[in-house]
Amino acid sequence: MTTQDWIENGLSELRALGMERTLRQFQAVGGKTRDGAHETLNFSSNDYLGLARSGKLAAAGAAALKSYGAGAASSRLVCGTLPCHAELERRLAAFKGYPEALVFGSGYMANLGVIPALAGRSDAIFADKLAHASLVDGAILSRAELKRFRHNDPRHLSELLASEQQARRRLVITESVFSMDGDLAPLEEIAEACSRHGAMLLVDEAHATGIFGPGGSGMVRELKLESRVDISMGTMSKAFGAYGGFVACSAPLRAWLVNRARSFIFSTALPPAVAGAAAGALDTLESNPGLGRELLQRAQAFRLRLKEAGFNTGVSASQIIPLIVGKNARALALAERLGASGIIAVAIRPPTVPEGTARIRLSVTLDHSPRDLENAADRIIDAGYKEGLL
Repeated sequence: MTTQDWIENGLSELRALGMERTLRQFQAVGGKTRDGAHETLNFSSNDYLGLARSGKLAAAGAAALKSYGAGAASSRLVCGTLPCHAELERRLAAFKGYPEALVFGSGYMANLGVIPALAGRSDAIFADKLAHASLVDGAILSRAELKRFRHNDPRHLSELLASEQQARRRLVITESVFSMDGDLAPLEEIAEACSRHGAMLLVDEAHATGIFGPGGSGMVRELKLESRVDISMGTMSKAFGAYGGFVACSAPLRAWLVNRARSFIFSTALPPAVAGAAAGALDTLESNPGLGRELLQRAQAFRLRLKEAGFNTGVSASQIIPLIVGKNARALALAERLGASGIIAVAIRPPTVPEGTARIRLSVTLDHSPRDLENAADRIIDAGYKEGLL
């Protein structure tokens, strides 16, 4: 069998299972766009605060572009660390309530670099069963023994930690807001289990940063767990409307990552314009500390309307609202019908979510006004009836 043959056969199998992915081009970013008289509501965007097209972010990015150029032209450890990177890290550390912060090329690169720097062959990693792929990939790359604890189950985590007394180091990894279900981790109980068993704790705040906590500083800070969470990871590609990942941590831990996180050491530094735009997002959050709270209020009303209509929204408690329909074909059909009604809502299927839990994942953003959400709920409910889901 030739290379072409096995690839074509593999694609055919994915297609038959309703699991083939293809790229689709969109004309703009954000939660709401207009093409002439036609308005489209995008519920698949992670631009939660509607900042990606913000004039303030564009101006901040343009200023950094003018000052430093299009690219950093080197890795951070060679000659790529610019004043815009140092200032951004200083502000991110203060925002998160930690002594230091370190910026990576993306959230994926942050997790892929940090986890192997903290754990290796003689160590054990304990990951929530629904942890993001980047967390799992980081754990696999570390070559540490990987154990999965039941989703949001601190008791099971504690049992696993107790069973691994021989490990040199133990690292627990979880998200604070889970990306596919929109539910919240019991961080206080998880942190208590880690403290009791002497384990390090990494919390991925990708979908909490900008939304939860004082001024959008995240759930770790909201719960005052900075001293018990060793690594608070976040992204600048979601609520910040820009790009890049970062971790907030202690000064010694940052120094260790600078020396050991390979995705940091061997990557070119973040482009200055991107760092400038992220700083612009911090400016916006400082000036408008209630943005996350407003978003959560809108999401709560929207979720309640869909739930009352009969949709299975799982245990969502955030701006992420799943409509769990089960079979891949049903999710794809619902997404297509919604698209015809002016709503972008991409079907999420395995392996992104467990088998039998295909869904439409709705992301509420501040681009969606309360009236937009009322109208969208009407269209989603109508589509649900026409697809036989309600």
